[in-house]
Amino acid sequence: MSSTLPASAQPRTGQPRPEHPRPQFVRPDWLNLNGEWQFEIDRSDSGLERGVRDRELQQRIVVPFAPESQLSGIENVDFLEAVWYRTTVTIPADWAGNHAVLHFQAVDHDVTVWVNDVEVVRHRGGFTPFSADLSGVAGPGEEAVIVVRARDTRYGVQARGKQTTNYFNSGCHYTRTTGIWQTVWLEAVPEVHLQRPRISPDVAGSAFHLAVPVSANKPGWKVRAILSDADGEVVEAEVRADLDLVPRLVLPVPADRVRLWDTTDPHLYGVRLELVDAEGNIADAADSYAGLRSVSINGQAILINGKHVFQRLVLDQGYWPQSLMTAPSDEALVADIELSLAAGFNGARLHQKVFEERFLYHADRMGYLVWGEFGDWGAGVAEGTQKDNQQPTASFVTQWLEAVERDYSHPSIIGWCPLNETHQLLHDRITQLDDVTRAMFLATKAADTTRPVLDASGYSHRVPETDVWDSHNYEQDPVEFGKQMAGLADGAPYGNTGGEEGRPISQPYNGQPYFCSEFGGIWWNPEAAAAEGTDREESWGYGQRVKDVEDFYDRFHGLVDVLLDDPLMFGYCYTQLTDVFQEENGIYRFDRSTKLDVPRIHGIQTRAAAFEKD
Repeated sequence: MSSTLPASAQPRTGQPRPEHPRPQFVRPDWLNLNGEWQFEIDRSDSGLERGVRDRELQQRIVVPFAPESQLSGIENVDFLEAVWYRTTVTIPADWAGNHAVLHFQAVDHDVTVWVNDVEVVRHRGGFTPFSADLSGVAGPGEEAVIVVRARDTRYGVQARGKQTTNYFNSGCHYTRTTGIWQTVWLEAVPEVHLQRPRISPDVAGSAFHLAVPVSANKPGWKVRAILSDADGEVVEAEVRADLDLVPRLVLPVPADRVRLWDTTDPHLYGVRLELVDAEGNIADAADSYAGLRSVSINGQAILINGKHVFQRLVLDQGYWPQSLMTAPSDEALVADIELSLAAGFNGARLHQKVFEERFLYHADRMGYLVWGEFGDWGAGVAEGTQKDNQQPTASFVTQWLEAVERDYSHPSIIGWCPLNETHQLLHDRITQLDDVTRAMFLATKAADTTRPVLDASGYSHRVPETDVWDSHNYEQDPVEFGKQMAGLADGAPYGNTGGEEGRPISQPYNGQPYFCSEFGGIWWNPEAAAAEGTDREESWGYGQRVKDVEDFYDRFHGLVDVLLDDPLMFGYCYTQLTDVFQEENGIYRFDRSTKLDVPRIHGIQTRAAAFEKD
């Protein structure tokens, strides 16, 4: 890697998760607000009427850890209809002349924020960031009393990911996350300032294309971008900032400085952005980075930088025993990628959760392929009463587009997947599911023309022109699995077909690139295997549990071989990286300790795939 984070973005000591939460757009002046906040549970969501907003709260919590988690200091896993947070912070006096912007990286699920008794922002969606400019409310040298109310209902349609709507965990549903679960921070921003850029790599043209929005298009102002590598400045470009709503620049990379980003050489260029006023002064500046990497489709092949790279992906759900969806530390994010690489995977499907952006930063610098996904599961009423697996609404489109916008410039992301396992039957009439599925697909394609989009992973493909086709298949017998996956060459791949009287759940397959995006899930826990009569609620996995560890290796080897030997299969995704609570089908245990011979797993996976022999 040729660029590192600037000094202003390096971790600060003395608080949990002290590192800069947005490493791809960093200004020098920022303040991490993680640590102890006042906290109170509002079980009936009556706190506003009872005056909770206007008084001290009864408990203390460690932000950014959710109140259900151990690291929060609360560890209350009951249903929390609403929760309140309160803290007081002094905005640094040396930010004079700037606006203080309050950032929340993620709060689950429906949020209202007041500062000094003024409502400054509302946001719906538990996976994406939002901000509030505190101008006129609190400025440099002044105190800001921050009060947050987060609502998180058990009922109704809500994007939850794998958070259970039952009291107890079961199967593949896990402990809920309510309220603040990612970093809260302040940033000093000039009145006229840069906004987050979109950086598009152009491998064919050996260039980067930058779209750099600014808060105001002032006459005579300019946007400047400087590309650098380990040897210093590569190229500089400048454009007027007053003609177009979003100024656009091109950074051509000289032939002798071209270095592509890939899994074996994850090279990153540094990008310096400057906003220059009419007098030639730098009014605002921020540091970023970029990778020169392409994704393309040729028939049934997805190519990276024009090459056949077999995607050995692992399903990563991003849970930790002591902190749930929040990584306990930045080092824990790095460790999970290292564990995956050690087992022979070269990437991950980030499953049913929009991962915190620090994970993507580490994936970028470590050459780790990523499919971005939305946490759309739980899109229905309480389990046991909903008729369909998924009932997404228009709100999902909004929340998903926020995620795509946040993560657009990360080179590690090579594909998007808005929905997961929508399996309703095709009907004579278009349903809400069809509308929302198509809306999310078209919105993703409009927001990002550089990556393939999978309309819905696993089951019901409702968009005929989806870029990618996939299936989920947890058949545990390698021979039978091979038979089921054998139809790709004949144009009739396994597609989770079924339903009432054999009626289809998907539009017909149109020859798109295909991969089995969930398989395996082999149920193995040495301790549970030794215990007679272990209940599936205590230890759960797909199919019949293997009888011993050698049986595991035989099954794993057989399943993997089926997919590695298919020349039309561009990749796979094995379930899963770690055990998660009662779901014990990971390569590693929930606490990340070893339960298998990892070098042996690595060897099984890393032989040449038929797809790679191009």
